[in-house]
Amino acid sequence: MNVAKDRAVQIHYHLSDSDGNVIDSSRGGDTLGYLHGHGQLVAGVENALDGKAAGASLSVVVPPEEGYGVRDDALDVGIPLSAFPPESHDQIKAGVMFEGAHPSEEGASAVFTIVEVLPDRVHATANHALAGVTLHFELEVVSVRAATDEELAHGHLHGPGGHHHH
Repeated sequence: MNVAKDRAVQIHYHLSDSDGNVIDSSRGGDTLGYLHGHGQLVAGVENALDGKAAGASLSVVVPPEEGYGVRDDALDVGIPLSAFPPESHDQIKAGVMFEGAHPSEEGASAVFTIVEVLPDRVHATANHALAGVTLHFELEVVSVRAATDEELAHGHLHGPGGHHHH
């Protein structure tokens, strides 16, 4: 059976940047399972896996446009420290994430990551940490099967023996 829309796919992956720095890897661990054609992987990886069979190994270079997007400077914001409740100030540190008003889409929200904390303001970004990064994947298709009706209805794979989250 080949990878196609609505198939349950298990892969191993090894992800690095253009300098060879490892970003993430399933080597030596569990496989990653996903429903193909449901946007659960970046587009460049899903497109590369389409039509492959169990046992296939491939190297894929994914440009930002098919990965986590191009960096958007409009998503980098400075927020006065006074905008945060005083009781939360001890939690405001680089790397902390919070939800707030989207900087350019009225009525929408965005998830921000704090980049820097200054005495009177916080610099944060709603860009994904891998926005603007060319991704280098080593992929191995471990298994492909038809997804169950329940998995399709829920929009994700279920582990051995069924549900693990409901």
